[in-house]
Amino acid sequence: MRLAAEWISTSAANLMIDAAGEVGEDRGVELVVTADTHVPKRARDLPPALWAAIDAADVVLHAGDWVDVSLLDAMAARARRLIGVYGNNDGPPLRARLPEVARVELAGLRVAVVHETGPKTRREERCAAAYPDCDLLVFGQHNMH
Repeated sequence: MRLAAEWISTSAANLMIDAAGEVGEDRGVELVVTADTHVPKRARDLPPALWAAIDAADVVLHAGDWVDVSLLDAMAARARRLIGVYGNNDGPPLRARLPEVARVELAGLRVAVVHETGPKTRREERCAAAYPDCDLLVFGQHNMH
């Protein structure tokens, strides 16, 4: 399994996953990973480059802290497939529509998406124990040191 990443901003990556282990002509699954967007509290909207990546991607993963349901609606309208979770800054309307943890298989890769993983100390050990059946864990809460 091989991942290729193109960074769009500090909170988003555009990944291509190819189950055969190569990234190339048979492009596999194009994946956008983002979290902690905090729209509209910290920004009025997502950057144009991120919206373009969302439009082009096969799958979009959002690891929480959307803040407003309007961003979820806009992203759901534009993404071919959207997988998201709620974060600690997401209120009842978002929590009613999103799970705390999402699990999906993409091109044979077992993926879990969650917002909160706790402090940096022993995070890797804690996450390995909490998600032993996952090949890839996507998490938000980037401000946890």
